Amino acid sequence: MTDIKGIDPSVPPSGPGCADCDAVGGWWFHLRRCAQCGHVGCCDSSPAQHATAHWKSAGHPLVQSFEPGEDWYWDYDHDQMYASGPELTPPSNHPLDQSVPGPADRVPPDWTQRLHR
Repeated sequence: MTDIKGIDPSVPPSGPGCADCDAVGGWWFHLRRCAQCGHVGCCDSSPAQHATAHWKSAGHPLVQSFEPGEDWYWDYDHDQMYASGPELTPPSNHPLDQSVPGPADRVPPDWTQRLHR
């Protein structure tokens, strides 16, 4: 099951948080990991929606949740969720002590008002 187009189980995640938010001092709600290149981006509820932006720019269709206890995949090309899939190179989630939303020092007090619904 590891020979699936759009999944490279040997690639580690790009880091513990959204690479794009980190680059500009932003914050995120939940994280998604590109199953092809390991890019960690923020979810569509997050202000910047970097995981979807990565799919649109790179064409990598599959992401896996990068949240503790979740191993589901999302297929952007087919707008479909998969309950599970191939195990990717660890770590499989952001650090357990990392705040959600995060990172804690960049989350605004009115963060719930800034989420996309």
